[in-house]
Amino acid sequence: MAVFRERRLPQRNLTIELPIQESTAAAAAGECRQRSALPPLPPFAAPCSGEHRHSDFEKIKVLGHGNDGTVYQVRHRRTGSIYALKTLAADDSISRRQIHREIDVLRRTDSPVVVRFHGVISSASGDVSVLLEYMDAGSLESLLMAGNRRPFPEAAIAGIARRVLLGLSYLHSQQIVHRDIKPSNLLVNTAGEIKIADFGVSKIMRRSLDPCVSYVGTCAYMSPERFDPDSYGGNYDAYAADVWSLGLTVLELHLGHFPLLLPGQRPDWATLMCAICFGEPPKLPETASENFRDFIARCLQKESSNRWSVAELLAHPFVAWDQEEADQAFRELLSLPP
Repeated sequence: MAVFRERRLPQRNLTIELPIQESTAAAAAGECRQRSALPPLPPFAAPCSGEHRHSDFEKIKVLGHGNDGTVYQVRHRRTGSIYALKTLAADDSISRRQIHREIDVLRRTDSPVVVRFHGVISSASGDVSVLLEYMDAGSLESLLMAGNRRPFPEAAIAGIARRVLLGLSYLHSQQIVHRDIKPSNLLVNTAGEIKIADFGVSKIMRRSLDPCVSYVGTCAYMSPERFDPDSYGGNYDAYAADVWSLGLTVLELHLGHFPLLLPGQRPDWATLMCAICFGEPPKLPETASENFRDFIARCLQKESSNRWSVAELLAHPFVAWDQEEADQAFRELLSLPP
């Protein structure tokens, strides 16, 4: 979807597309809470494979930019192996907090449906680089753009939904809430695999009732209870927010544009909040199957307690699409010109 720019609020700038600093609902209205300064990041050593240095790698090209750093494609000078190197600038207390969070989450993950973590490299300046598996076919967002936002076929979407649900099932079993599921954070390789990436705003649930309502992540994919927990967060379940984001993501792949707005519309924060919390459910084309309609409806319940869980969705008839047909449909999408 298009990058949403900024809307000026009293005493505050809100950036829609890129992750924004964690805050309460009151802070979103301008009453920012104070944060204590964090100590400098300690030096990190790469696990398992021994310690890495920046000089071990040759930068090939930039893969992407974010407000917290840059991702490069790099080659290990000795082995020739290709990786993604995410360089994070620890220039303030919020950045350091986010870096600590992302590294903490990555070190807990080991799954074929999550981008693999290979280690951390720190520099004397305080910047930190995270060495990750390189996914050579980009993201679902770039795949959608390569096809000029042509809608994905249902068979391919069924396979994608199943893969992401398996990833969420693994993360939730590790008490990790992703909080930023969207097409650009679901990476793809030419083997046809889809993996969850970017844990900069994720949260490890230390206790079952840890609060997880905040304005971190991408506003467009946030669930209603993250804007208004009093109205939509009954029987609070932090993991339900990832289900909402998944529902919007697969529906965007089906429609070819962000589901809650008109194609090409560039909204501000208030427009997004109103669409998510008060807007009518997205309308699907008449060609959409009943199973797909029901799957989307189970994901996009405004009341979080009414959404199906990841386990329930994995048993949904839509996800039970013939695996060979789903894989073939996705491979055909990968043949789209870059």
